[in-house]
Amino acid sequence: MSGLYIPVGSPDGSSTAHARNLLAPNPGPMTLDGTNTWVIGTGRRVVVVDPGPDDEAHLQRVVKHLDGGQVTQILLTHGHHDHSGGARRFAELTGAPVRALDPQHRLGEEGLADGDVIDVDGLEIRVYGTPGHSFDSLCFWIEADRAMLTGDTILGRGTTVIAHDGDLGDYLRSLDRLVRGAETLGARALLPGHGPVLPDPLAVLEAYRAHRQERLDQIRAALRQGARTPREIVEIVYAEVDPSLWPAAEWSVRAQLDYLERL
Repeated sequence: MSGLYIPVGSPDGSSTAHARNLLAPNPGPMTLDGTNTWVIGTGRRVVVVDPGPDDEAHLQRVVKHLDGGQVTQILLTHGHHDHSGGARRFAELTGAPVRALDPQHRLGEEGLADGDVIDVDGLEIRVYGTPGHSFDSLCFWIEADRAMLTGDTILGRGTTVIAHDGDLGDYLRSLDRLVRGAETLGARALLPGHGPVLPDPLAVLEAYRAHRQERLDQIRAALRQGARTPREIVEIVYAEVDPSLWPAAEWSVRAQLDYLERL
């Protein structure tokens, strides 16, 4: 699950020199245009990140796109169903193992952890642990493209919900880490799990940090106004958001209240 914005447009076919997006057909308020499935590599051997939901037509489309190439590994940015639901079936279709931080989403002996490096015929993909949206969220740095694949940690539009298995304190630390990384690595693009490619990583990441601080200030103000429950806070702070998305907004409010209580 991701953010609180209605989908506009389609990023299908978005690409960098070594990564291409194939859009899963699961658009919606929480998934924007749909889940971005990323195929990384330019030769006959590739890595696929986030096969998406268990949608046979989409998975077969990804296989067809490979044109006989070999998937060496399937990587998951995190275990939410819109990213991982099709992983088992895609593994059956390709014979590739599924690697994830959370053991329950792995198929094969190897998991993923911060600092791991995946090599695809000389193309280096480095794993960055970025918990917050979920406890198991990972980002992948594609050195040759100066691009960070972000899953739901950063979206192509809007901002990210702190899910029921996430933590705002972790998320803020992950944003700090990504800002430092964008500066030191010279990042040129963010490749999100939903929405279009973002060409100005540092500006996006700084805006995300500013937005989080603004929301915290708004929640503090709502509490001073007498709001007591997450729903009452949502009705004040997220008044401009479609009410159908308020249940998701409550997740973020609960995460922010938990964070404020620990300060």
